[in-house]
Amino acid sequence: QVQLVESGGGWVQPGGSLRLSCAASGFTFSTATMSWYRQAPGKERELVASISNVLRSTQYADFVKGRFTISRDNAKNTVFLQMNSLKPEDTSVYYCHARRVVGLVTVYWGQGTQVTVSS
Repeated sequence: QVQLVESGGGWVQPGGSLRLSCAASGFTFSTATMSWYRQAPGKERELVASISNVLRSTQYADFVKGRFTISRDNAKNTVFLQMNSLKPEDTSVYYCHARRVVGLVTVYWGQGTQVTVSS
């Protein structure tokens, strides 16, 4: 059974930091490109950051460049999102996403973790 379990969300004041974690199980983590998406109320889900499986190359949305860092630990089947200099507009539910291409394309989603940035 595939599971992506996010943790680390919560409330933080503007300018603060949070570190999200996503623990994966039920598939070969090292073969997946891992991403974080977010969705605010009334808005579409949007890509925040991605990290590839082999080269660990990273991509970031323009609105988080220089503030967020994605990383992965293949030995622990975990992907992280370090979020610094948080802004109120970063308030969203953050979702972990896995994409594998082994013949077919397979996609998995976590259940999401709430991040609230407010004073």
